[in-house]
Amino acid sequence: MTSQVPTTPTTLNEWLALLEQRHFKQIDMGLERVAKVKQRLELNFACPVIMVAGTNGKGSTCAMLESILMRAGYRVGLYIKPHFLHFNERARIGGDMASDAQLVAAFDAVEAVRGDISLTYFEFTTLAIMKLLAAAPLDVVILEVGLGGRLDAVNVIDADVAIVTSIDIDHTEYLGNTREEIGFEKAGIFRAGKVAVCGDPMPPKSLIEHAEKIGADLWLMGRDFNYQGDKQQWAYGGRGMRRNSLAYPSLRGANQILNASAALAALEALREVLPVGAQEVRTGLATVELPARFQVLPGQPVVILDVAHNPHAAATLAQNLDNMGFHPYTYAVFGSMLDKDIEGVIGHLKDRIDHWCVTDLPLPRAASAGQLRDALLEAGVQPEFRRDAARSIETFDTPAAAYANALGRAGENDRIVVFGSFLTVAGVMQARRPGLH
Repeated sequence: MTSQVPTTPTTLNEWLALLEQRHFKQIDMGLERVAKVKQRLELNFACPVIMVAGTNGKGSTCAMLESILMRAGYRVGLYIKPHFLHFNERARIGGDMASDAQLVAAFDAVEAVRGDISLTYFEFTTLAIMKLLAAAPLDVVILEVGLGGRLDAVNVIDADVAIVTSIDIDHTEYLGNTREEIGFEKAGIFRAGKVAVCGDPMPPKSLIEHAEKIGADLWLMGRDFNYQGDKQQWAYGGRGMRRNSLAYPSLRGANQILNASAALAALEALREVLPVGAQEVRTGLATVELPARFQVLPGQPVVILDVAHNPHAAATLAQNLDNMGFHPYTYAVFGSMLDKDIEGVIGHLKDRIDHWCVTDLPLPRAASAGQLRDALLEAGVQPEFRRDAARSIETFDTPAAAYANALGRAGENDRIVVFGSFLTVAGVMQARRPGLH
């Protein structure tokens, strides 16, 4: 009897299905295994690399950088995550998503050299996408960090400029329970002699001390760069340049000006190798797009998509909701991972939401709809059990079902805010695809 040799997947979906169940842990912090495979891949970039970490604002900052640099005529590679509908969203070359064939070839390349080294889904796909970007003819590469920084798989690359957007409490089981502990983890992407930008107006002392200890060139908001503006326009001021009469970023939200300032600080630091003109900055900020960062969809009732899944992001979402016009009732479609600070998220939003449609999510580590309902009740959200109730909590099996319920009950002048885990937003985006409301 001959033994069967395992076959290598031939399609992207087959690869992703295999990777989801291959490694014994979903998150396995540490760089040793990833670094070994990176060396075997001979993975290096021949162009400048910008790396972006932070509790919130990473995706927005990456998107702004990509938009500005593409307007300036550069060929940009981008690794961003997670995806909503298609895995291909994670890898962009020149503004276009990578094809299935490109990704499969990159996965094959990692598989060919990893030997007996076991990699998580995130580690394997990160190496593959970075290999894909390194092989492409690019002028600049932008890499979004996943969890933390110091031990994240992306950090096997030495960035020319490293950005930390914000530091707040999240992923405490891996990063620590305080901003000081988490700040140290984020600062792990800094490199000696390289520019390190921090866009958080109140950076933890641990981040500053680590940057100084290793000899990074630290740029701090309020010290090395800043912004000012009125309702019509804003201006950036850096160490050696100003950018005036700027359009506000097309990405909505109160914190986007902080993200934009950090992006412009990084571009100022790279101005000798990647010069960018004033008009390219204006146009890039005015046209940048990124799903589900306080994304207001057209139509009635108003629908807002936002991946706010921790207290810091929930506070920003609450502020953004307050800045909108009057709506008689606000409906929420909310799903969350169980390891998140659900109580903290609810605390920022409970007074702004009338009707809660809470949902299960298709992951074992997700909070159930029943657990979310109990958390709402514990937080003092009291539904009124009558037909014309002004406050309600209902549970659903899927985000699509929760959204359908909210849509069916909301009046045309009401609003529906879909928030929490990426899976919550992705489920609603899938339900709203062409042919569906």
